Amino acid sequence: MSVNKVILVGNVGKDPEIRYVDTRAVATFSLATTERGYTTASGAQVPERTEWHNIVMWDKAAETAERYIRKGAKLYIEGKLRTRIWEDRNTIKHYVTEIIVEQFDILSRPTTQTPQG
Repeated sequence: MSVNKVILVGNVGKDPEIRYVDTRAVATFSLATTERGYTTASGAQVPERTEWHNIVMWDKAAETAERYIRKGAKLYIEGKLRTRIWEDRNTIKHYVTEIIVEQFDILSRPTTQTPQG
């Protein structure tokens, strides 16, 4: 048996980009998770550390992302890791690891709303 499960709570780094693959909507954006800095028992300072995650939502979730998710929103995400390999024009292989969202909740909206238009 094996398990591929990711749970993240973090802040959206950029507004979702929406595109269509055949007739399926797909939304992609970045999500930042930050570990707090701390001081060890010996007095050493450990700075905070931010990780950036590539998030992918499909179908209804992508449509919801397009309507409601904006940069700065705090999200709860459950999903699975997927690594894609692609080759550029110079035949150099590139690897990207993404979180494929299975379930999510919008925990808070950005404090400053940008006008839609």
